[in-house]
Amino acid sequence: MRKIFGLFVIAVFAFASWFAWALLAPVEPSTETFVMLRPGYSTHHIAAELKSSGIIRSEKAFILWHYLHRGRSLKAGEYRFDQSRNMIDVHNRLARGDVYFRTVVVPEGFTMFDIARAVEAAGLGPAEDFLKVAQSDTALIADLAPSASSLEGYLFPDTYQFSRMMTMQEMAAAMVKQFRQVANQIGLIQTQEGTPSEGLDQTVIMASIIEKETAVAEERPLVASVYYNRLEKKIALDADPSIIYAELLAGTYTGALHHDDMHFDSPYNTYTHVGVPPGPIGNPGKSALEAAMHPAQSDYYYFVADAAGHHRFARTIEEHNKNVAVYRRAMRGQ
Repeated sequence: MRKIFGLFVIAVFAFASWFAWALLAPVEPSTETFVMLRPGYSTHHIAAELKSSGIIRSEKAFILWHYLHRGRSLKAGEYRFDQSRNMIDVHNRLARGDVYFRTVVVPEGFTMFDIARAVEAAGLGPAEDFLKVAQSDTALIADLAPSASSLEGYLFPDTYQFSRMMTMQEMAAAMVKQFRQVANQIGLIQTQEGTPSEGLDQTVIMASIIEKETAVAEERPLVASVYYNRLEKKIALDADPSIIYAELLAGTYTGALHHDDMHFDSPYNTYTHVGVPPGPIGNPGKSALEAAMHPAQSDYYYFVADAAGHHRFARTIEEHNKNVAVYRRAMRGQ
């Protein structure tokens, strides 16, 4: 009997030693490791994923530890491991839902094509998947722009934190939600009624052109005034970025504009079509939206870059041509 008891004590001690080793001995991944735990995974499946990724020492020990703490559920998501942790730390992270979020930076003026590439670069899925959503899920903005053919203009520029558990629809919806919040702040959406201001879609289109024309915030109201003055006189806007966007939609943009491009056949070409394009040509930020809402009062009809990051404005074509000549000389001298 003593012998049996002794063997039992030895077995218990051996098990306790093994269990303590499996729980407390840190495991350091050989490289930065990402583990995706999808909804519906059983504890056994989770343990197997962690073991095969080199995050824990023993599946059985993990399952036993979770059984002893079965009041704490393990959260689905993507987890990043880049330093040594013991099994208790790993279990705690999964119980807290300390999932890994990937950063997507959307600068002002990015098109939906740019955003799709940024989503892919962040490891969140293929660019074409996001682009499909951006080009089709217009129900997200149906109340703001009923005739919109895409989400272009309403994917607000910001820095976003997305997890791989999110769908492309959820990511696009987050960007549209941010647009709504900013639009509400600046009065583009009527606060009390929660309805879009009259001409909201036209304001967004104009803001997208302004955003593309200048990165200098203080110049944007003046740029807006030029375009509104031209609209009032039924003069073509002649905005180069509109041609670039037309070619992006057609898949023919080569990275530079040439003289022949000014005749590119598209309703987005503001050289050949008077008025604003049928939709935004990018996603404007707050400053550009405000400039489109509150343009400066001026009698300018032209502007051109000054080779120093700003623009020269002109009232007449003669004055504008002189500014263009100055710009060309400055560019030749660089």
